[in-house]
Amino acid sequence: MPTLDRHEDVFVLDLGDTENRFHPDWLASVDAALDEVEKADGPRALVTAATGKFYSNGLDLDWLFANGDQYERYAASVHGLFARMLTLPVITVAALQGHTFAAGAMLSLAHDVRVMRADRGYWCLPEVDISIPFTRGMSALIQARLAPRTAHEAMTTGRRYGGADALAAGIVDHAVDEDAVRTTAVELAGSLAGKAGDTLATIKTRMYTTVLEALRDRS
Repeated sequence: MPTLDRHEDVFVLDLGDTENRFHPDWLASVDAALDEVEKADGPRALVTAATGKFYSNGLDLDWLFANGDQYERYAASVHGLFARMLTLPVITVAALQGHTFAAGAMLSLAHDVRVMRADRGYWCLPEVDISIPFTRGMSALIQARLAPRTAHEAMTTGRRYGGADALAAGIVDHAVDEDAVRTTAVELAGSLAGKAGDTLATIKTRMYTTVLEALRDRS
């Protein structure tokens, strides 16, 4: 399960050491951690990271297929996580040390900054290959955070981007050596910790009004 630690002004939320799929219990744990970050006072920022081969493989499809009657509630909770991360009143940095796929890739896009391992690991939206169409909210998030050409390619081809390619496409902001992913993310977050507060949250909310409306639309 995710764990939250604080290093001076930077909270580090470790998503786990497995595939870090979005099981309902996992989502609840992340939500509780974000509560703690929001309630803290003073300068602060957030880094999300993981341990092992994966940053996140996205939706917990095994759970979802076994609990199809709960799809709407589950989708709302996933959309809620994206919306909350997108508008969190602190600077957020995703430290992508491993594979970042599907909803995990979308979660990374909801962060302000992304740091990816340069030599191994892929960032990918494979929905076209697994026959799961993007929801309206997911589509809006991806298109708001990526350049049109990149969004089109990523969404329609399921291309797997390595670190260097992801950097060139503007998907990530930095591609670094494996042992520098988390430290670089923490340094970046720390340098921007003074931005935390209601003003930052308002700026983000107004910037992404259309995306938030799509993520919160239950129709």
